[in-house]
This record gives sequence, structure tokens and C-alpha cells, in this order.
Amino acid sequence: MALTQQHFESADELTAKFAQTLTSILSEGINSRGRASLVVSGGRTPLALFKTLSKTELDWSKVDVTLADERWVNEDHEASNTRLVKDNLLQNKASEANFVELKTDDPDAADGIAQAESNLSSMSQPFDALILGMGEDGHTASLFPCSEQIEDGLNLSSGKICLAVQPATAPHQRISLTLPALLNSRNIFIHLTGEKKKAVLEDALTNSTELEKPVTAVVNRAPVTLMWAP
Repeated sequence: MALTQQHFESADELTAKFAQTLTSILSEGINSRGRASLVVSGGRTPLALFKTLSKTELDWSKVDVTLADERWVNEDHEASNTRLVKDNLLQNKASEANFVELKTDDPDAADGIAQAESNLSSMSQPFDALILGMGEDGHTASLFPCSEQIEDGLNLSSGKICLAVQPATAPHQRISLTLPALLNSRNIFIHLTGEKKKAVLEDALTNSTELEKPVTAVVNRAPVTLMWAP
């Protein structure tokens, strides 16, 4: 287990420092390999970070952005992570970034896997930076402990990049990067705010199996940095 913890006094300080860190990582990727890749997660927590990043000086035309997971809903749906990223991150200076879609027009996520994996193959890999969130049930990306697909999602030998997921405790079918795809990242961050989420993570790492709290499967296998503020 390799968890480095960076604690900040406030959410604003966390946002500012995290944006600086990510900009440095992406700049290094561009300078070293010609393009950089950023994998983000949805939810409320990263909104301020997205808005700050969108105004950051960077050659965004050389940055590919995708999602760690997506709800299988149309982009105009309020639950769409794609919509959230386009409305908050891919604005201002970052409007020049290339967004790599996970969602397809297929009615079932399982039918869109091949296209999503093909889309992702265009990105510079290992990904330069991966930002994960975590639910109070210990899920990360859409690797839900309640789903029938969780063992497949955590299987390091599956050869799969993406997985169709139907959580039992959350709405909407999902598409998610698998554990091996998430681990294929140079820099992995878990971005959390609030005492409750931090307690969930600490309890998961101490007392739970990977199937019970899938976030532990990432921390158990790669260096991860926790970016946290109260």
C-alpha cells in the first residue's frame, strides 16, 4: 500500500495547489511525449478544480481528456459526466483540449465497449494523470461493490479496458475503466473533501477487502496521492 496524503486547510487551497500540480504533470507529458492525457471523474467535488484548470496556461491543444467512468445517459441529461466536464473543464483556455468519449449511441453500455476502447486507444498511455473520487460505499470510478460485475472489473488479467456496470444501489447503467486500465497511469490521485469521506477511505484501507471497498484495490497496487481538505 502506497498512499501519500496531502492535506490542505481549505477546499480553495486544495483546488489551487492541485491545479498547479496537474498543470506541471501535463506540461511534462507534452514536453516529453508530444501529448498529455488526463482522466477525470464526475461529481460535485472536482467542479472548482475543473473551473480553475480551464483558465490555466497550458498548450491544451495537445491534451486529451477522458472520464474514468460515465453514466449511460445522453449528454443533455443532468447526470451526464460528459456534460459536466464540457461545461466546467473544457471551457476558456481548456476549450482547445481534445475530449475522448466513453458514451456511444448504443442503447446498452455493453454494446458500446468496443467503440469506447477504440476511442481510448488514441490517447497517450500510460495516462499522465488520473483523478479518482470515492463514494461512501467505497466505490471508485464505477467499480461498485454492489454490482455483479465487480470481480470482472477488478480482474487484472481480464484484458479489458472498459466494463459495462449495473450498480444495485445507484441509478443508471455505467461504463467504467477497469482496474488494470486505471492503474495504467503515471500519477494517480484520489480527490476528497470532508471528514466523512476521509474516514470512509481510512476505514476501507484498514478493515475491508477489495471486493467490499474497491477503492482499496487501487491503493494496494500503485502509488496514490490523496488530495484532501475538510
